[in-house]
Amino acid sequence: MSKYAKNPVGAHSGTGDWLLQRLTAVVMAAYTIVFVACVLANPPAAYADWKAMFSGTLFRLATMLFVAALLYHAWVGMRDILMDYVHAMGLRLAMQVAVGLALLFYLAWAASILWGR
Repeated sequence: MSKYAKNPVGAHSGTGDWLLQRLTAVVMAAYTIVFVACVLANPPAAYADWKAMFSGTLFRLATMLFVAALLYHAWVGMRDILMDYVHAMGLRLAMQVAVGLALLFYLAWAASILWGR
């Protein structure tokens, strides 16, 4: 088997992950620009102003899209770091599960903050 052949233990070319990581970066950059523009146009001075800013459904959905993009971006990065630097299969799997569970917790937490009472 050549050194360029696919690894049968879950490795793949990475082109799709590379593209998705760039897409999530674009989503995060676009949201950041819109968010900063909103804050500069109408600077929130108190908690009530921040709450009003996030009260609209469209802004909440955009924020959740940002959080999901951020967490997926983090997942791809952390997974690749673990695959490159943690060579013990069991330890790498445990660390990937821990990172995945933490990221899912953060997604649920963000949803509860945005849509909670």
